[in-house]
Amino acid sequence: MKSVLLIGLGVFGSQVAEELNKLGHEIMGVDIEEKKVNDALPIVTDAQIGDSTSVAFLKELDVPSYDVCIVAIGNNFQSSLETACNLKDLGAKLVVARADREVQAKFLLRNGADRVVNPEKQVAKWTAVRFTSDHILDYFQLDDDHAIYEVDIPSDWIGKTVGGIDIRRKYGINIIAVRQNGKLLFAVTPDTRLDSGNSMLVFGESHDLKKCFKIQ
Repeated sequence: MKSVLLIGLGVFGSQVAEELNKLGHEIMGVDIEEKKVNDALPIVTDAQIGDSTSVAFLKELDVPSYDVCIVAIGNNFQSSLETACNLKDLGAKLVVARADREVQAKFLLRNGADRVVNPEKQVAKWTAVRFTSDHILDYFQLDDDHAIYEVDIPSDWIGKTVGGIDIRRKYGINIIAVRQNGKLLFAVTPDTRLDSGNSMLVFGESHDLKKCFKIQ
């Protein structure tokens, strides 16, 4: 369990709070709008109404005591930038900030943020890949060069074993799990059989994955 200072309780921030709550973390939620704070009360451990661009207000929160500070302000980049800078100046261990554009990410990283997330860009990539390929069930880009895909078993692989298709030698791709009857099985061996109706999680370099599974 970690302690998280979550600043910004709009659509994105409240969804982050929900996920943190499910994971059992302690959450201090902060927003300048009273309604957003009240709406978040059922899913946060504690909450404060306040202006995160105010150093005096942030000092009251004891910023260094949190494991992670997340700046989820979505409609005022100036406030996000000032907040990230103030948090780092006050001794925050880890500052994660939301950015909507690449230029915003650059400014945030230069002024207090340790990590930046761009939810719109990430979801846009996922949507483009997921819904333009019938056989791609899920997708996660790990970095610029590597990704994990969940794919249907290609028709010419059905009935064969993982060792039989030899995907690692041919494409440099690893099968990390097979989904059978809705459950992921991670104990994949060369003898694991690929049956009709199953899917699999595959990991590798993005260009190898696209070539192997004919992803545009």
